[in-house]
Amino acid sequence: MKIKVGSRESRLAVIQSEIVMAGIRSWVPGAELELVTMKTTGDIIQDRTLDKIGGKGLFVKELDLALAAGEVDLTVHSFKDMPMDIDPSLPIVAVSRREDPRDVLILPKGVSSLDLSKPIGCSSTRRSLQIRSLYPGCRVEPIRGNVLTRLEKLDSGAYSAIVLAYAGLKRLGLEERVSRIFETWEMLPSACQGVLAVQARKGEDISFLKGFHDKEAWDISLAERSFVRTLDGGCSSPVAAYGEMRGGGELVLTGLYVDEATGRYWIMSLRDHRSRAEQLGVRLAEAVRRKGNSECLKINQNRGKSYWSEQVRAMLD
Repeated sequence: MKIKVGSRESRLAVIQSEIVMAGIRSWVPGAELELVTMKTTGDIIQDRTLDKIGGKGLFVKELDLALAAGEVDLTVHSFKDMPMDIDPSLPIVAVSRREDPRDVLILPKGVSSLDLSKPIGCSSTRRSLQIRSLYPGCRVEPIRGNVLTRLEKLDSGAYSAIVLAYAGLKRLGLEERVSRIFETWEMLPSACQGVLAVQARKGEDISFLKGFHDKEAWDISLAERSFVRTLDGGCSSPVAAYGEMRGGGELVLTGLYVDEATGRYWIMSLRDHRSRAEQLGVRLAEAVRRKGNSECLKINQNRGKSYWSEQVRAMLD
């Protein structure tokens, strides 16, 4: 059996594809695997933010074309970077166990404190809103490029700090660069952050992925993506979702919704059994959008870990 695996060519993307390939080998020891890397439009265009050039789909377009044409048998993606609308002929057929979903703050090499006279580098509206809440008075400016490119820009002195996903840094073996880990109650993660997604052509035999696929991460991802999709959240949309499994198959889903006209944003949690993950995402999206127009509790900077109460919270920049 020979399986061609398509990947973006960045170091992190290759490592993530190798994680999937190792999972396949552990389930099918005789499998012959070949990694095929390629640049995507999102990798090539670096001088504009994603919302200005077409969104997350630019990171998967070339990979989708190669998969559809039979040039590769699988493609591997960071699930958080995938658009909400996926070609039904190229379904997600497996997801990885979730790596640490939290965001982190990284300072320049040799620096021990945040210099607010320089901007914090971040291209995510979701992160930007929450950064401004955590660091009042800071400036947030866009930064593009893969993880290593962003670190180079940071160390050159262009930014006081940057904010990245902890999962990518861990996979790259760069945990020592982390200056602060934001708990999920401080900065709600992007939907599916830390999860790898595998695509294949519809109808193909993907039994070799059975040992790799993580059902818990799949159910959580269904809920998180359902929440974002219901709110029509795309790449630049400041929408976030984070699911956690509890005992007895209970899934607690927390979502962030922003009124972009006012800059006010709300966080709310609901729970249900994991078998109703997608319905939970829809219910939470409808509830937080509805509650967003009602009287809400303003959160101050000293909010604590009791954040998971089932209460709508309103936070202002």
